[in-house]
Amino acid sequence: MKETKIGDFEETILLLVGILGEEAYAFKMAEEFESQTGRAISIGAVHSTLNRLEEKGFLKSEMGNATSERGGRRKRIYVITAYGKRVLKESRDFKVSLWEQFPDFATGKLKFDL
Repeated sequence: MKETKIGDFEETILLLVGILGEEAYAFKMAEEFESQTGRAISIGAVHSTLNRLEEKGFLKSEMGNATSERGGRRKRIYVITAYGKRVLKESRDFKVSLWEQFPDFATGKLKFDL
């Protein structure tokens, strides 16, 4: 049985794969993560998460073409599978449902008491 649950960090990495499209390789994802969140992340954390997501069936990868900018090395490019998209949608729908149940957010009368 395949895993269907994803954590927040896994969800973020999956979303970044979708955002980056053909540029969805580990180093670029680490850069985009820092750009989007303002937090640095190790390339090792990105690689291990990508591997885990691929093992769960949420991603697939293939080697891209060698480029001179990388000294002739190839990049592993990731894409979200249909299963991965379904899991992302389920995660989003669940969170939206929770937000809609939070009375202050549901009514639009959010109050911050500090």
